Amino acid sequence: MLAVVAHAQFIMGPEVAALEDALAARVGVEHCVSVSSGTQALELALRALGVGPGDEVITVAFSWISSAEVIALVGATPVFVDIDPRGFGLDPRPLERAFSARTRAVLPVSLYGQTPDLTAIEAIAAAHGVPVIEDAAQSFGARHGGRPSGGITRVGCTSFFPSKPLGCFGDGGALFSNDPDLARTLRAMRSHGSVDRKVHDRLGTNARLDTLQAAVLLAKLPYFEAELSERRRLAARYTSALHGHFEVPWVRPDNEHVFAQYTIRSPRRDALVQALHAQGIPTRVHYARCLHQQPVFAQCPTHAPEAERAAREVLSLPLFPGFQDADQDRVIEALLEQAAVAGQSAYFAPPHNSSK
Repeated sequence: MLAVVAHAQFIMGPEVAALEDALAARVGVEHCVSVSSGTQALELALRALGVGPGDEVITVAFSWISSAEVIALVGATPVFVDIDPRGFGLDPRPLERAFSARTRAVLPVSLYGQTPDLTAIEAIAAAHGVPVIEDAAQSFGARHGGRPSGGITRVGCTSFFPSKPLGCFGDGGALFSNDPDLARTLRAMRSHGSVDRKVHDRLGTNARLDTLQAAVLLAKLPYFEAELSERRRLAARYTSALHGHFEVPWVRPDNEHVFAQYTIRSPRRDALVQALHAQGIPTRVHYARCLHQQPVFAQCPTHAPEAERAAREVLSLPLFPGFQDADQDRVIEALLEQAAVAGQSAYFAPPHNSSK
């Protein structure tokens, strides 16, 4: 950061290009385009692929608002599909029924740190001739079928918000693709539609990643693998202690999870939150409403019972590199105490049957 201050190239300084090269190599793609946020990454991906008014984009009913708002911001209509209740990602089984003549893209979300079944989603989308945009905001560092999240679909988008597995000191994001024409378009669109400052040949915006944030990410990258290992170790401790008392995270057999959030389920989630907070234990609910339940999307009727049930049951526990075992043990003890007081059946939701 001091080096950036010294050379004073705060916008598109050399650290930006260095970061893009390092991220592209990690994800295994030819092109990385850094941007100012994960939300901007999604919106630019849609615009670069020509999605606009009158179009439809299929996405999942259970995610952060960014996954859907960007679809509306480009003038298209979101079409929401239910989740696989075990992994929380877009369920490929109802996906086929969501396509129409107006469908222009599919936007699955890799929630909590692992991808959905992108292999199946890609195959279905390809049969309809539409691209897949992976919202990998929470899954940088994860893998599906041995392939890095962000580098599996036509274009992948991630976020470097501070709480993400790889976070900067503010907002930041990136897009990944092997399509040189798409990457060229994205580079122009993030900087007012121009590659040459004298010529603006397309509509763009100001979505550049600050050089200071690129410097932060470059400094953190050498420690990233060790941090992922620590996330997985802490997740394994939670799972070992809580299995049988709460519904713990399920990891797809072909996935590597990065546990951006360690999320359990309980049919008495709200009571559990109150009990934990009374003991000074912080928790978060990601997310208490499905996207189609948000007032802004009230005009999008959706049948997504599994997503709605997840919104009533999910609870994310403290987990981050540097989280001490003793502190985690305190969280575990408080959870087990609540399970014992209420009785196992009160807090435990049996594992979901993904074949139903």
